[in-house]
Amino acid sequence: METTGSERITKEDKQKEKTVFLRKKINLFRALSLLIGTIIGSGIFISPKGVLINSGNVGTSLIIWVSCGILSMFGALSYADLGTSIKKSGGHYIYLLETLGPFPAFLRLWVEIIIIRPANTAFVALTFGRYITEPFFSPCQAPLLAIKLVSAVGVSLIVFLNCWSVSWTARIQTIFLFAKLLAIGLIIIPGIMVLFQGHYDNFQNAFDSNLLTVEKLPLAFYAGMFAYSGWFYVNYITEEVVDPERNVPRAIIFSLIIVTILYLLANVAYYAVMTADEVLDSSAVAVTFGIRTLKEFSPVIPLLVALSCLGAINGALFSTSRMFFVASREDQWPVLFSMIHVRYHTPLPAVLLLYPVILLMIFGGELYALLNFNSFPRWFFMGLVTTGLIRHRYTHPQQPRPFKIPIVIPAIFTIMCLMIVGLSLYSDPFNTGMGCLLTLTGVPVYCLVIRKSQVPACCRKAFGFLTTKLQIIMEVMQQETMTY
Repeated sequence: METTGSERITKEDKQKEKTVFLRKKINLFRALSLLIGTIIGSGIFISPKGVLINSGNVGTSLIIWVSCGILSMFGALSYADLGTSIKKSGGHYIYLLETLGPFPAFLRLWVEIIIIRPANTAFVALTFGRYITEPFFSPCQAPLLAIKLVSAVGVSLIVFLNCWSVSWTARIQTIFLFAKLLAIGLIIIPGIMVLFQGHYDNFQNAFDSNLLTVEKLPLAFYAGMFAYSGWFYVNYITEEVVDPERNVPRAIIFSLIIVTILYLLANVAYYAVMTADEVLDSSAVAVTFGIRTLKEFSPVIPLLVALSCLGAINGALFSTSRMFFVASREDQWPVLFSMIHVRYHTPLPAVLLLYPVILLMIFGGELYALLNFNSFPRWFFMGLVTTGLIRHRYTHPQQPRPFKIPIVIPAIFTIMCLMIVGLSLYSDPFNTGMGCLLTLTGVPVYCLVIRKSQVPACCRKAFGFLTTKLQIIMEVMQQETMTY
């Protein structure tokens, strides 16, 4: 009996549904939600103090906020170029691998695992826990254990969501995005209203008492760029973006323009209501601002900031798990982490990789020391990525580049990154040096990775047995369809 065309299509669809691979479920709107929802985390609600204290005055701090937005845009345009010419997911890691080779790529992967991602996630989680619990204990401080427990619950929920469904992870990210925009709106609108009422006192003599020095300049940029960090996350999931040649550049450019405008307006609003000294004295600028302007409705600000933090965790975990997935697929990380759940079609082992480390950092108490070491590897490797873009232009001149930017843009971004790293060695040698040392701990691990044959046979056999058992328990297997 012959099958009709529609029956053949149905069989093909059913077979495709059973095939294990990461689906393209991220359209332009979801990509925008991911980027804006990840960039706007806790930074804009906390970082104004860090920018102001290192810039010296209100006027210079606003210039630094705009400068951070422009610098981020240069980096974002460079990554958009890379994301449309190198179709693999993985972000920083895959771009370094394809342009500069396996060694710098592995070191970037290593610092992401041991420093950058767990420390940043634990920090944002603790911010979430603090903002959720403190209203219940007001006017007293919330117990530290309660904050840590709530933080751990928040992270656990996000990890479960990312293990369960890509579609629901994207939908929840959109909900978090609306909470973030509402929080910023509740800052911008009252601040602009104050300006319309003629209250410009805090902007008079905005450039007086300029205390900005060479030593403090990189620290001011670090604080500002911390609030902008996340514009590269869509590059981690290129293989899951619908029509990446068009949507990756659009998402990156639109999101950064929107965030830069929102950040500038939010800072203007802060200074319209609060003096520079009041900003410096506040432990949470957004909360102090809300008490001043929203009165009895001020408790809504901590709730929205908490949801904003949860959205940042969700976006970062969703994106960076793909870096581990790709590194495993490229044979630079254990094979288990390149496997996908057979029913949920999520990279479950890669999502779970950092979960125990994050929990240890939340309860361990050494988090803030590790955070101080982040700046060196983050900016050094971003400078290397854009250096790799310049090199790739000359070594692969025939490579198709659907979105090609002038070479001067990655050149400026590279110089600025390396300049910030160089100045930080002068202004903060201990933390910068520790960040460098932690990065170099990846060298012996890399030697072990490339010399797997020299590992004792008994160890390789035990590792293979463990991998097989975990594969069965997690119900995962390697992808069956190439997605790049």
